[in-house]
Amino acid sequence: MKHAKFVSFTAVGAQTAKKAAALLPDFLTERYARTVDPSLSGTQLSRFAQQAMADCDLIVFVGAAGIAVRAVAPYLAGKAFDPAVVVIDEVGKFVIPILSGHLGGANALAQRLADGLGAQAVITTATDGRAAFAVDTWAAAHGCVVVDPQNIKHVSGALLRGEQVGLRSDFPVDGRLPAQVTLDGTPESGFAIGFDTKAAPFAHTLHLVPRVVFLGIGCRRGTDVQTIEQAVQVALDAAGVPWEAVRGMASIDVKQNEPGLLHFCENHGLTLTVFSAETLQSVRGDFTPSDFVARTVGVDNVCERAAVCAAAGGTLICRKWAQNGVTVALAKQDFRACFE
Repeated sequence: MKHAKFVSFTAVGAQTAKKAAALLPDFLTERYARTVDPSLSGTQLSRFAQQAMADCDLIVFVGAAGIAVRAVAPYLAGKAFDPAVVVIDEVGKFVIPILSGHLGGANALAQRLADGLGAQAVITTATDGRAAFAVDTWAAAHGCVVVDPQNIKHVSGALLRGEQVGLRSDFPVDGRLPAQVTLDGTPESGFAIGFDTKAAPFAHTLHLVPRVVFLGIGCRRGTDVQTIEQAVQVALDAAGVPWEAVRGMASIDVKQNEPGLLHFCENHGLTLTVFSAETLQSVRGDFTPSDFVARTVGVDNVCERAAVCAAAGGTLICRKWAQNGVTVALAKQDFRACFE
């Protein structure tokens, strides 16, 4: 679940923050009313901002925009890392996204909060102001990681100048392409959807990587995280899959408390999904069997079956890779680049 922190500075603002937080049931929300809660009277706003910028997906300041700007400015990390930051005036008349409008979703969240509060969303990003296609917004909405966010400016700039931008996709493309986006020709700027982050079909190429790959992992008891890391990296390299494409990890339920696997997931922000031997054995497909594994855990293959199961019946793109007591397989969910 995503994490949001609200901070307010007056009693009126605290009430607005309470109303706004209730509009985000899909977020874990925390509210800090600095002039209402005596326990916060001696705390520093800068410390709050530093912590929130590191561990939140959304920060909402209920008060003056200047306070928010000064609070978060020292901790900006870049387009790909900064959380969404939104400002609401204390009486809830205006909602203004001030940071990470597209990649972090601040623009959409601001509109959502404004609709719920009966307020006016003030969106200042140029593509939104002109109702132009925003490639970073599309990427966030469709589960793609922007690998090189510094190149967003080339694609957005070309669109705002009325120029065409190119699209190259290693996945099927559905729907009508946005105005000025073309699959034909060789525009100077464009975006590529796929796993090959070194491809350069355009002079200025923005790479979007769909997060659709699941790791299936088996290991000996007590295997350390470094050994798991090494085996996974070899498998990813062999399959030509970047880390950005990895969405989750799976194994058999007897491994649900394996320290090395849990540490690996923590290192990469992944969730460990586990399946019973019966569930894994029931997965349809052509898998690499092992009599030893079947005698040990009750299913003839863990890594391949777990990867496919986690990918909701997806396609194996790397079969069982064994190294130092670790087995790794990769499965890819179906993905289509869908446009309205």
